[in-house]
Amino acid sequence: MRMMKNAFLISVLSFVLFACGEEKTEAQVGQYTTIEVEEVYNAGSVAKGEIIEAKIEVKNTGDYPLMIANVSASCACTVSEFDEDAIQPGETTTVVATVDTDKTGKGRINKPISISANTRPSRTVISIQATVLD
Repeated sequence: MRMMKNAFLISVLSFVLFACGEEKTEAQVGQYTTIEVEEVYNAGSVAKGEIIEAKIEVKNTGDYPLMIANVSASCACTVSEFDEDAIQPGETTTVVATVDTDKTGKGRINKPISISANTRPSRTVISIQATVLD
């Protein structure tokens, strides 16, 4: 009986020691992080019909992996792509948003996109701005 107790105790201690040495590589529920991002992307002057490709750098400045859940646009003229893998602390990812100026008006445009992630607040809004010329 004593030998079984010792074996159990050794296995529990081994589990605790190995579990404490694990790195934080995957996001877990309740782990919030912080990001650094330019909140305005200015494409300058573009011709009507041109596609604006906004490459938005998002840096994880927190202590836990960053998980981008969704990137949404305010209109059908804007589409986005993002990496669904965890972005580790200190690393950067790129969100690509394209705006089809054929579907926008002329003049100054402002197309917001929202990045939803495990941050507080959970939503970060980026404004894609340009002047559409005829």
